[in-house]
Amino acid sequence: MNKETLIQVHERIQPYIHRTPVLTSELIDDICGTKVFFKCENFQKMGAFKMRGAANAILSLTQEQRNRGVVTHSSGNFAQALSLAAKKIGVKAFIVMPENAPQVKKNAVKTYDGEIIECDSNPIAREEMAEKVRIETGATFIHPSNDDNVIYGQGTAAIELLEDYPQLDYIFTPVGGGGLIAGTILAAKFFSEKCKVIGGEPKNVDDAYRSLQSGKIEFNESTNTIADGLRTFLGDRNFPIIKEGVEKIIRVEEEEIINAMKLIWERMKIIIEPSSAVAFAALLKDKEDYKNKNVGIIISGGNVDVTNLPF
Repeated sequence: MNKETLIQVHERIQPYIHRTPVLTSELIDDICGTKVFFKCENFQKMGAFKMRGAANAILSLTQEQRNRGVVTHSSGNFAQALSLAAKKIGVKAFIVMPENAPQVKKNAVKTYDGEIIECDSNPIAREEMAEKVRIETGATFIHPSNDDNVIYGQGTAAIELLEDYPQLDYIFTPVGGGGLIAGTILAAKFFSEKCKVIGGEPKNVDDAYRSLQSGKIEFNESTNTIADGLRTFLGDRNFPIIKEGVEKIIRVEEEEIINAMKLIWERMKIIIEPSSAVAFAALLKDKEDYKNKNVGIIISGGNVDVTNLPF
């Protein structure tokens, strides 16, 4: 992996993504005691950064592979991203979704012409069903976060942020499956001389935090967090990048996630989902450590069920 590869990825996906805005708030700067730059991937196509990785993964396939379609398993945002990217590139998308996935996310997948196959709501069932679909259809499996092309695509959000604000000392991202933070680590490595990457993770599903401590991929007994996009675990493609390149992972309580989400809704007047609030909650929790620094935060998405808000 080198800088040139990431530049090529960024150029390749340009026609399929938005270059999202970076917003600031003096009030939030005052609260944090630092300059905060929010990279608003909640304004990305389909409402989350995952459009970047999905587009890059499909564009990396041969024409023969594209003709057979793609398959993934996802509770929501990657399901929407792969469906929309596939539709725009002219590829069939099969989406394995847990039966309890938010209806708003299922509806979005259907809007983008993704074909939903439901499964039980646990990681093993998702993987088994995706494998079954892959064998039956010949579609190429694209993992939501543990795929090199997906990781490189996700890293382009941080590339844009660093192009706009090269003086950043830190970038905070949420940690779920590990694709975004791994891509961000690569972007910081190749596009900045000093920027470090910090992960925010719900304490209730702190598998990445524990994985860094044990040196191997850990799993969660429970999925009990409001941050529904972060219930997944790391993979063998992204974990080595994270292990080598992340500065640290800060764990946050559910109440801290809700408060961070509420603060952004109220003060910045933008819609973010709970998973996005985790990175900001991590900064708020340890703000004394980042006094007078320049901090980027990737607002990962804004796909939220507005009929079921936590505040």
